[in-house]
Amino acid sequence: MIEFIAMNLAPIMFASLVIFLILGYPVAFALAANGLLFFFIGVELAPLSGGSITLDWPLLNTLPNRIWGVMSNETLLAIPFFTFMGIVLERSGMAEDLLDTIGQLFGPIRGGVAYAVILVGALLAATTGVVAASVIAMGLISLPIMLRYGYDRRVAAGTIAASGTLAQIVPPSLVLIVLADQLGRSVGDMYHGAILPALILVGLYMAYIFLLSIFRPNAVPALPPEVRTLGRGVTSLMVAVAAIMAIGYGAHVWLYPTQGANADVLGAVVGVLVVYAYTLADKMLGMNTMSRLAQQVIFVLIPPLALIFLVLGTIFIGLATPTEAGAMGAVGALVLAFMKRRLKFAVITQALAATTRLSAFVMFILIGARVFSLTFYGVNGHVWVEHLLTSVPGGEYGFLFVVNLVLFILGFFLDFFELVFIIVPLIVPAADALGIDLIWLGVILAMNMQTSFLTPPFGFALFYLRSVAPKSRYKDTVTGKLEDPVRTDQIYAGSIPFILIQLIMVVVVIVFPQLVLHYKAPTIDPSTVTIEMPALQPLGGGLGGGLGGGLGAPAGLQPPADGATPAPAPGGLGAPPALQPQGGLGQPPALQPGGLGQPPAALQAPASGD
Repeated sequence: MIEFIAMNLAPIMFASLVIFLILGYPVAFALAANGLLFFFIGVELAPLSGGSITLDWPLLNTLPNRIWGVMSNETLLAIPFFTFMGIVLERSGMAEDLLDTIGQLFGPIRGGVAYAVILVGALLAATTGVVAASVIAMGLISLPIMLRYGYDRRVAAGTIAASGTLAQIVPPSLVLIVLADQLGRSVGDMYHGAILPALILVGLYMAYIFLLSIFRPNAVPALPPEVRTLGRGVTSLMVAVAAIMAIGYGAHVWLYPTQGANADVLGAVVGVLVVYAYTLADKMLGMNTMSRLAQQVIFVLIPPLALIFLVLGTIFIGLATPTEAGAMGAVGALVLAFMKRRLKFAVITQALAATTRLSAFVMFILIGARVFSLTFYGVNGHVWVEHLLTSVPGGEYGFLFVVNLVLFILGFFLDFFELVFIIVPLIVPAADALGIDLIWLGVILAMNMQTSFLTPPFGFALFYLRSVAPKSRYKDTVTGKLEDPVRTDQIYAGSIPFILIQLIMVVVVIVFPQLVLHYKAPTIDPSTVTIEMPALQPLGGGLGGGLGGGLGAPAGLQPPADGATPAPAPGGLGAPPALQPQGGLGQPPALQPGGLGQPPAALQAPASGD
């Protein structure tokens, strides 16, 4: 029996960790305690394992270095920067301004407020990257409006919760940072790979609302005319958008010779800045060439878009690393809050406290994961997991199916941080053995783990929305009518269609890997490479004229101007006296008076008595 336990300590250790987590122990302490407990057991059972356990007491001395490797990881430094940026933006009222403006823009059409929630969720995801901030902000602002004007409660709740989870997949997502670190890949490559699937997911959310507006129009009504306070002016806005595109294309053509592939991003920046400056002048000078709606949309949308460029644009054009971009984003968030006159000491202290809590949470889980992995690798657990996953029928698609199924089920009970730190390190060796691109795998896993925020009973986005949704009948502050509460089962039911959409997107990314693999540079075929050597200059045409007058050449070898045979010279600078050949071919030259190493005859002292 003892030998059986020694030979199968890896699966026993993994099962023990699952039991720890199910019992409700904090993940960081469950990982560390499980690792230390099985380290002691593994050391005692090592002689009975037949060499499958390689643990020994001196191995504990490596723990400080492993923990120091976590604490000194510069990639993870981006987490507190992006968290601080998100909290400051959430406290600055940016979500409220965006929801109000975009809601007014889409208000005349069915599902307009739902479209606004999805778009604002994407913008908040690209600026804050924090699910809690996005869901709570949109729940407080949009949910009363949607309920007031007749939205189905399930649709309203599901749209808000799902739009908040976009912060998990839209760069600069914290999930993508942690995944890149655990996969050993560049955060910039992970952002490049995730951006297109994230935009497609936003489009699928909006397509779902569009289908509801056709088949269930009463579930997503348009806003009544008396609510649309910004009036009309879509034509003016379309003209502004067309001007941005035209100016951006012209700037792209002008910048391309010097900036190359970065010219498209820089051209768009030029177009946006020009139109923003014109809109500002139009309002301040009272020219009234633009509608009020167009002015409001531009003033509200441009600052967060500028912050998105400051963060993502600098990464994509290679100007900054993700950590540096996070630092710039944090400063940019402070500037935006200051411009809105909402930068107060309380805002900064709240952002710092939330950032410290999240950073400490991540660090403790990382330390616990290091302790667990030290023991798990010592009992050859990684080999056990690799053999288990690579033996799944179906090759890489069978592997992806099993991994995604396991993650989806665990997502009902575990947070995404816990999934990343526990599961991902175990599957990386198997993915490498199957030749799977790890950036592609990371985007698939991020899309899958996004569902963990929506799946009951522990979907955090559902909890966040439940905390701000009305729990009992209430009197609407605008209409004065009594409104029914939003029940928990309605929140759960509303999330189901969006969970299915996210799972469909996982399948799409698996079937069409080029949605992610476009991050790679074009592959160069060595057989098409031609190497051309530069032509050699003639011997006499080198620097300074080669031997026919080169730098430091003996004076006696200088050719005369008329091309005649040169006369012997008494010797150049640092050269021996003129050595003219006196004999036949191959004979040594006759030495002039003053032999080798002696001064020339002209410089010798006259004989005594002359």
